Amino acid sequence: MHRTALITGVGRLAGLGAAIARTLAADGWDLALSYHRDYDERLDLVRSADDPGALADELRATGRRVELLDADLADPDVPATLLDRARDALGPVSALVLSHCESVDSSILDSTVESFDRHYAVNVRASWQLIKAFAEQLAGPGSIVALTSDHAVHNLPYGTTKAALDRLVVAAPYELTDLDLQANVINPGPIDTGWMSDDLRADVAAKTPYGVLGEPQTVADLVRFLLSPQGRWINGQRLLSNGGFASNVD
Repeated sequence: MHRTALITGVGRLAGLGAAIARTLAADGWDLALSYHRDYDERLDLVRSADDPGALADELRATGRRVELLDADLADPDVPATLLDRARDALGPVSALVLSHCESVDSSILDSTVESFDRHYAVNVRASWQLIKAFAEQLAGPGSIVALTSDHAVHNLPYGTTKAALDRLVVAAPYELTDLDLQANVINPGPIDTGWMSDDLRADVAAKTPYGVLGEPQTVADLVRFLLSPQGRWINGQRLLSNGGFASNVD
């Protein structure tokens, strides 16, 4: 059976989006992968000159069809066109995985209006527009999975817009009951995708019962389950999948 997923935020090989893409490709999904090169360069995290191209080549070598879409989701004209471009290249899209984000550290006193507005545009408005466009083109059962976070202290615009994302996604299956739509949010807790120092990794690991960090693959495995027939009964949920991470553990 032909299945196509659009995954956003697939800019770095070390990122969650790339792990999800590899896992869904292994399950036979064709993939439209969106990224925004300017954002990845602005964050200056570990990456090669063309991580999206390297990932696409890797997945195509397994026999999957892959379409790369460079897109600035802060532009309100872009989200709907992503679904059109994905469908034109690969056929109807039956799964939407929202792993994109704007995430720039700032606090109550030093956040700028410009930064806050960009976080809102990317993390909330674009997600709503993507869900709307996905629903409008959905021809059969469909699934949405979004990645969220509880982090807010000194990462305030990111944290507050992720909270809005939660409400947006959880509302979708109730508002769109006639579409046979499944929609869930995953909170994976802190996952090191190249942004943690050695001290932070050790501190975070110590706050889980297992004493270890979660990895991008742990996130991808849950996405895989939710998009499988076995996971379809889970709907309208905000799921903690963080290994028992507790930020208040001393």
